[in-house]
Amino acid sequence: MSAITLIDGGIGQELLARSGDTPTPLWATQVMLDRPELVQAIHADFFAAGATVATANTYAVHRDRLVGTGFEDRFEDLLTMALDAAHAARDTHGGGRIAASTGPLVQSYRPDLMPPYEQAVATYTEVAELLAPRCDILLAETVASVANARAFIDAAAPVAERHGIPLWLAVTLSDTDGTVLRSGEPISALAPVLDPVAVLLANCSAPEAMDTAMPHLAALDRPFGALANAFTQITEDFLREKPTADTLTARRDMGPAAYAAHAMGWVDAGATLVGGCCETGPAHIAEIARRLREAGHVIV
Repeated sequence: MSAITLIDGGIGQELLARSGDTPTPLWATQVMLDRPELVQAIHADFFAAGATVATANTYAVHRDRLVGTGFEDRFEDLLTMALDAAHAARDTHGGGRIAASTGPLVQSYRPDLMPPYEQAVATYTEVAELLAPRCDILLAETVASVANARAFIDAAAPVAERHGIPLWLAVTLSDTDGTVLRSGEPISALAPVLDPVAVLLANCSAPEAMDTAMPHLAALDRPFGALANAFTQITEDFLREKPTADTLTARRDMGPAAYAAHAMGWVDAGATLVGGCCETGPAHIAEIARRLREAGHVIV
């Protein structure tokens, strides 16, 4: 049997669900500002469910996303707030690693909106420098194009190396064709930029797309895995400027048992890291943990 890293689920949608707040373009960042205690509580619940990696609520904390919100001067404070919550939960739990998540610039699922390379590298470098001293893993999530991957890796790899921590890359795939990124580029097109990347993940795409992606991720010759979402689809409304999460709906057929069945399929295909993304909560992670142990795997 295998040693499997069990990553947590989707903190952003879990924050919205528990707060009951009306979604805003600031998404999980807004809930963290309004209800900071919920962030630590959710991390704690994911650890209790069996996750060994907590993903800090830093995904959407970017200077460009704060423009016009009144919180432009709190950029560094928000990163600190998110990391504090993850550390507090980890300390209480007594173990685990913290992955500092960095989401796409400007907007998720829109690689066409990414800034020019030099600007993107400068932005990602600043974020990496602020996150690296207080995390165990630098993680880029929902990377939708090779250009996005290159900019993040070129920025973050030197920072990760200096701090002695690994760089993880999570790409988002077409929900209808798990062999390609949302940009339409094949997964294989990532190969030239991946040298500094320790772990390759697919995230925030349909579980069925992840099923298809497994051999294509495996072909890139590094530990791999998946963190699928449980949305019905990424809607056209969500791809507009300053979207809010209420334009997306959760699948009714992707509860813990159904989701865990997909995750175990990824493990059978060679994945050594599994977890969840949007609309997967502690119950999903607990069910994956149960099935992993039942199958004789060791969670690390």
